[in-house]
Amino acid sequence: MSEGQGSTGNVLAAICSFFIPGLGQLVQGRLLKAIIMFVLAAVLWIVWLGWLVHLWSILDAALYKPAR
Repeated sequence: MSEGQGSTGNVLAAICSFFIPGLGQLVQGRLLKAIIMFVLAAVLWIVWLGWLVHLWSILDAALYKPAR
């Protein structure tokens, strides 16, 4: 299985983050980043800016390249 940008795992992670911010990062095994994305999105949705973090979460999951 290929790793990095455009891989099946990243596409799945981006889809997960589309539904719940941070879920894609959690699927990728990045627990701290997942918590940050989820909490930040939840807090900012209160003032209608959560969509920014939501989009950031999707892009971050899609473009993630594991360190070698």
